[in-house]
Amino acid sequence: MYNKTMYELGSHRSVIRDLFEFGKKRAAEVGADKVYDFSLGNPNVPAPDGVKEAAEKLFALPDNTVVHGYTSAQGDADVRKAVADSINARFSAGVTPDLIYMTCGAAASLTVTLNALCEKGDEFILLAPFFPEYSVFVKAAGGTPVVVPFDEKTFAPDLTALEKAVTPHTKGIIVNSPNNPSGAVYSRKTLEKIADILSAAGEKFGTHIVLIADEPYRELVYDDIEVPYLMNIYPDTVVCYSWSKSLSMPGERIGYIALSPALNEKEAVYAAVCGAGRALGYVCAPALFQRIAAACVNELPDIEAYRRNRDLIYSSLTEMGYDCVHPDGAFYLFVRSLEPDANAFSDRAKNYGLLIVPGDTFGAPGYVRISYCVSYEMIKRSLPAFRALIDSYKK
Repeated sequence: MYNKTMYELGSHRSVIRDLFEFGKKRAAEVGADKVYDFSLGNPNVPAPDGVKEAAEKLFALPDNTVVHGYTSAQGDADVRKAVADSINARFSAGVTPDLIYMTCGAAASLTVTLNALCEKGDEFILLAPFFPEYSVFVKAAGGTPVVVPFDEKTFAPDLTALEKAVTPHTKGIIVNSPNNPSGAVYSRKTLEKIADILSAAGEKFGTHIVLIADEPYRELVYDDIEVPYLMNIYPDTVVCYSWSKSLSMPGERIGYIALSPALNEKEAVYAAVCGAGRALGYVCAPALFQRIAAACVNELPDIEAYRRNRDLIYSSLTEMGYDCVHPDGAFYLFVRSLEPDANAFSDRAKNYGLLIVPGDTFGAPGYVRISYCVSYEMIKRSLPAFRALIDSYKK
């Protein structure tokens, strides 16, 4: 009657979404001011003014098909040119519009890319800690996820473990920097070492391993830290991007796939991307927001608002005695659980109105993720609850 794998996914929500839904229900019971929801990466910072201005200009056009009509399956030609031009202006990557595929956000970018690449028996490396849906996406594409642990001092990948994890069956690796959930930004040296490992393995096994760069947090970095563009480090790179975080419009589901001009068999891979988009039903990304994204392609987020939040929650929790990873990017704080079982710690935090995500499904048991893309006032109001939580472990 139904697919049992899909039933399992549908009947057991991700822990992040489960907490989010719990928070809405709890807020209705006790009042929103008594619930401190740090579950979702749902930006509280308003979208840049350019987003509203672009939308108003589009809605004022007399031709309705420009605003709401279908675009080409892979995206409007002018939009893809605007994206390619922006990438090249910032990174000198040599990307052309015919290597851009517009998508319904980063999830669609990743699922389309994985389905375009994956064949029977293929493995995809996930660098812990990682966004939990990576594993779901890889399995749904028919691949096998292979998890590589991290260095708990730097939260960079364990490169020795990575070297051992690469096999003749390795088709790709997903690299997410700035990282969700840790907020870590991988250094150029680390990324170059990853590239060297992949290149050496490709030569050894006679394969081309694709580096899939998941980059929704690229613009969210602090203290002038460099986020190297991976196409310029490793030739067989595919970039998956979303404006959900940078333009504060996650619900609009708009992003793109960009193939490196140096990618092996790039024309064939692009055709496979188009085929995967067709098979999955991800053709013609939302037309209105394709054009809004093109108009705002070089807009930047209000990083100071996120920095203010980061500095408040990191300094406050550290002062209380929590062991926190200092985030250099994104808008997540990764905190060591106050007991070995992070799920039990997360459940205990609910008693204080705190919704924090256990790290087990991120490949990091013993940690929890706090999403601080919320209002500054909510963070301030939550601090007594965090104090009460840590005090409960001292009694």
